[in-house]
Amino acid sequence: MKPRDDGHYKRLQGALEELLILKGIMTRADIDEEVSAMSARGLHRGAAVVARAWVDADYRRRLLADACPALQELGFDTGPLRLVVVENTAVVHNVIVCTLCSCYPRMLLGIPPLWYKSLEYRSRVVREPRAVLREFGLELPASMAIRVHDSTADMRYMVLPMRPHGTEQWTEEALAALVTVESLVGTGFPRPVPLTQALAPLG
Repeated sequence: MKPRDDGHYKRLQGALEELLILKGIMTRADIDEEVSAMSARGLHRGAAVVARAWVDADYRRRLLADACPALQELGFDTGPLRLVVVENTAVVHNVIVCTLCSCYPRMLLGIPPLWYKSLEYRSRVVREPRAVLREFGLELPASMAIRVHDSTADMRYMVLPMRPHGTEQWTEEALAALVTVESLVGTGFPRPVPLTQALAPLG
C-alpha cells in the first residue's frame, strides 16, 4: 500500500523548512543536523530490542510488562513518552497506527515511512485491517485475530514480531539484521531466512 500523493509530505516539509529559516527560528544547518539526528535514532535501535527479546526470555517478559524500564537496560530512553510493546503470536497479529496524525516511536524507529503518515493508511487500517495488510503482502489466516493499536500524543506502540524459524543458533547481531520497519509496525514480517543459513546448524 502506498500513499496516493507521496509528494504532498515533501512539499509540506519544504514549506515548513523555508518558513523556519525565513523567521530566523532555525538555519539550514540546524535543520540538516536535526534530520541527521533523527535518522541516527533509526531502525537499528528497535531491531536491537527485538533481537534481545528473541534470545532472552526474561528480557522479553520485562519488555512486554513495562517497556520503558526494559529499554533503559539497553541504553534507550523514551523520555516522558510511554511505550507499549505488543507481541505477535501464531494466533494474534498486531498493527500500529496513529489515526489523528503520525505519532510514531521515533526514538526506536527513526523517521516514519510516508505510507504511515498518509490519510489512506490512517483511515483504512482501523476499518479494514485485513484488507490493508493484504495490500502490504500479508495474507493472514481467517482464524488469526488482528488487533489495531492507535498511538497518541503521549503513548507509542511497537510490535514484537515472531522470531523466524531456523534462527535458533543466530547471534543477536544477525537476528537484528532480519528486523524491518514494517515488522515493527505490523504491516510486514522480518526478512526471510536464506535456506542455506537456516540449514547451516544442521550441517
